[in-house]
Amino acid sequence: MTAVALPPRVMIAAPASGSGKTVVTCALIRLLQRAGMAPAAFKCGPDFIDQLFHREVTGAAAGNLDAFFSDTPTLASLMARGAVGCDIAVVEGAMGLFDGMAPGTTDGSAYDVARATATPVVLVVPARGASTSLAATVQGFCRFRPDADVRGVILNGCSAHACAYASEAIERECGVEVVGYVPRDDAFALESRHLGLVTAGEVADLRARVDAMADVLAATIDLERLVGLARAARQMEVEPYRSDPVGRAAPRIAVACDEAFCFRYAENLRMLEDMGAELVSFSPLRDPGLPEGADGLYLCGGYPELHAEALAGNGALRSRIRRALAGGMPCVAECGGFLYLLERLEDEAGAVWPMVGALKGAARRGGGLEHFGYIELTCGAPGLYGDAGVALRGHEFHYWRAEFEGDDAVARKPRRERSWPCLVHAPSLAAGFPHVYYPSNPEAARAFVRACDRHRKQGSNEG
Repeated sequence: MTAVALPPRVMIAAPASGSGKTVVTCALIRLLQRAGMAPAAFKCGPDFIDQLFHREVTGAAAGNLDAFFSDTPTLASLMARGAVGCDIAVVEGAMGLFDGMAPGTTDGSAYDVARATATPVVLVVPARGASTSLAATVQGFCRFRPDADVRGVILNGCSAHACAYASEAIERECGVEVVGYVPRDDAFALESRHLGLVTAGEVADLRARVDAMADVLAATIDLERLVGLARAARQMEVEPYRSDPVGRAAPRIAVACDEAFCFRYAENLRMLEDMGAELVSFSPLRDPGLPEGADGLYLCGGYPELHAEALAGNGALRSRIRRALAGGMPCVAECGGFLYLLERLEDEAGAVWPMVGALKGAARRGGGLEHFGYIELTCGAPGLYGDAGVALRGHEFHYWRAEFEGDDAVARKPRRERSWPCLVHAPSLAAGFPHVYYPSNPEAARAFVRACDRHRKQGSNEG
């Protein structure tokens, strides 16, 4: 495989969550596109929703870069793969720049991703009610971990005059460029719900709103200076991340894709395609059947609880999926996809609706956020992902609880003494709340593709 150079790149990070990274990132991507550039947008960490915004608003979504899921060489290779055909990469950080997967550690942080990919950092710093003190904040980030390579600052929530006053102190005291500011403006407000920001498809006139944000930033951000910081990134040549094909396997895998099922890792889909699978999208909300010739099924996460009535109303598809799984069609069902396979699902209003019924039991809203964060998953029983003992990394993040959530695997919180049973892991089914990241164990993805290909061949022989 031929090595390629990573493109010019910059990370948009912040001192903490809620600092405005997502809206600033989307608006900057739009400005780069207007300037004739082809940006690739990445998200640090396991978050799906910000990548949805990147994709829906700009078409520039390229994947997730996560230092818990992947080692250092793999992170750079994943960036190279996701940025193919692009001339600049914009990486949105997660939480605060140094916040890791457990209190008191930077492990798995945006800082780790920046170091692994030699990506310069631009901090989005909330500036309301402060001026010279902002220099102390920025200086603290620069000195805390000098190898974080903080090169620039965007001040969020201030006026042009306030930015000018603060910029002088920041640049003098910290040696860091202030590349602009974000004024206080309603255009930069986005709604939230229980998993964070609402999904991109739910925000009315989202593209128009991001265009309006970009119009504002065009006058307040020095895009040329920002691009200059990206171009100053250290040169790195790496091999783009690819997986070897699974022999002559050529199964068709139906991938749920609509407003109810929209949480999926680009890296997972690329890996399945590399291994020989043909991925075909379908909508559980609207399509009466699975795609023609489907040999496997990938039901990803999302918000089925918000669309339970519509999903229940598509009885034809629910029946077809139930029969297909009973006939041995391999299926991965993660979080929202797992809820869809149950007999019943409670919606946000408390109404209960019939679902596929391939798995026994119902799911209802729990008392709060359940099993939040990274997990190390170990399968105690053989099944779709391989033999007993197969290990994967992923995350859980959900408010709904099922009457039975599976007990064929154990999920453990890294660096913490906490674990719980999860996952239905059978020869043709892997279903449960964990979202699994396939590059953490490519052999699990390979086992899924092999199972789909066996099902394809069995169908051919029967025909």
